[in-house]
Amino acid sequence: CPLVILACNTASAKALRTIQQIDLPTLDPNFRVLGILRPTVEVVGSLTKTGHVGLVGTPGTIVSGSYPIEIHKLHPDILLTAEACPMWVPLVENGEYDSEGAAYFVRKNLNHLFEQDPAIDTLVLGCTHYPLLLSQINRFVPKHVHIVSQGNYVAASLKDYLHRHADMAARCTKSGTCRFLTTESEAKF
Repeated sequence: CPLVILACNTASAKALRTIQQIDLPTLDPNFRVLGILRPTVEVVGSLTKTGHVGLVGTPGTIVSGSYPIEIHKLHPDILLTAEACPMWVPLVENGEYDSEGAAYFVRKNLNHLFEQDPAIDTLVLGCTHYPLLLSQINRFVPKHVHIVSQGNYVAASLKDYLHRHADMAARCTKSGTCRFLTTESEAKF
């Protein structure tokens, strides 16, 4: 496959540059690996009215500092407040996204985020697992806050990329097969 989307915020934050700048040139310089932070960051500036943006993500994504760096490059006036949510992914992966435990941790993390900056009007879900918690998130986020779930923005960005890089679009198949790989036990999935 000549084009791969690294559809994980933590992997995009921690490994994308290394893959793009060190690994791909030695493996195959005609291949591309794209991340999902940049498409998300690009849209945030047009969504916020207050210039105050919240970010929820895994501890790895938050600690990486990638979102503040990328947001500052494109939108230097935006104030970003981030909250690591270490329990959210395990809740989703265990199918507990509608549980009382999920409600407890979502409420706890979002309350802490909005206590840090009550002017937040845009909330980035900085993990591809988090849309599965959207029903819980909507319960605890103020109604005026725009919630940014990455899927549609990343898809639109990919479409734009393929339009601008017709040579890559021609190399990508229009049909194919799915292959799923996991580092976890297959029985859990």
